[in-house]
Order: sequence, then C-alpha cells, then structure tokens
Amino acid sequence: MTTVEPIRNKKDIEKVEKYLLKQNKRDYMLFVMGINCGLRISDILALDVGDVRNKTYIQIVEKKTGKFKKFPINSKLKPLIADFVKGRRDKEPLFLSHWGNRINRINAYYIIRDACASAGLDENIGTHTMRKTFGYHHYKKYNNIALLQRIFNHSSPQITLRYICIEQDEIDDSYNNFIL
Repeated sequence: MTTVEPIRNKKDIEKVEKYLLKQNKRDYMLFVMGINCGLRISDILALDVGDVRNKTYIQIVEKKTGKFKKFPINSKLKPLIADFVKGRRDKEPLFLSHWGNRINRINAYYIIRDACASAGLDENIGTHTMRKTFGYHHYKKYNNIALLQRIFNHSSPQITLRYICIEQDEIDDSYNNFIL
C-alpha cells in the first residue's frame, strides 16, 4: 500500500477546487470540507445534514478512535454548507450518491484521485490526502506540532510530523542544502 501525501502547494489546492466546482457541488463540498476540517473520510461521510445545518461547531465521535471531537466550522465552510444543505432533510446523509444513498469511501477516493489528476497533481493521492493537507498547512501556518497532535489525536509529535510528511521534507532540505 502506498502512503498518500498532502497537497503542499496552495495553487494546486485552488486548481483542484476549480476543477471540482465545475463537476458538481457535492464533490467540491467534499474536498473543501476535507481540507478544512482534518477529519478522516469515514467521519466526513458519516455526517448528516443535521450535523452541520445552522451549526457553529461540528461534533462527532471519531469512528477509528471512539473519541469525541468538537471543532468550529470556519468562515469558508459556513456559507458553503448553508447553500449545500438548502431544502434537504436533517436526517439525510450530507454526501449522497447519484442513487440517493450515502457515498462510500471508494466513491470518495475516485472523486479525489480523479480531481487531483485532472488538476495535474502527480503526488500519491487518496482520500487521506485531504486530512494530511489540512495537517500540513495547519503546521506551516501555526508551527505548533503539539496542537496539531491534539487535533489528530496522535500519541506523539513524531507521529504527527511523519504523518504530514514534514520529517521527509526536512531530510530532503538538509540533503539539498548540505554541499561539501
């Protein structure tokens, strides 16, 4: 199994968003939510309309860890969510397939992989790319590995750094900048 990578370049994120927006609102919303929340795909896909409609926070119990998680919905997501859930029932899955049921991880994987490929990204891409992208950019903005470790519920800072591919970046930089 190949390890997926974050999308490091913000221009690449914009390319993926632009591509998905042309495809449909659902796919765009899935990606934007994924990179802005840092949730695992299983937790994103488990959301219902009522979990996000008119909310300030998203509150879940993580499927993988069984831990409670609460985080604010940011200013980019709030209007997108409001528009996305208009006219929908609270008990309805947030992300519906074309057949009216909850989309699954495999559908989500193809949505994200195909969008990234169409945007010209050649990194190892998967649904976990969204979570890692959130982590990478959060770390780059705040440089607070302890906070990110808590957000991700990781047991150590080293796991978080490796998870968001910072360790490899630092190793690469040290090699590229060390010349005798």
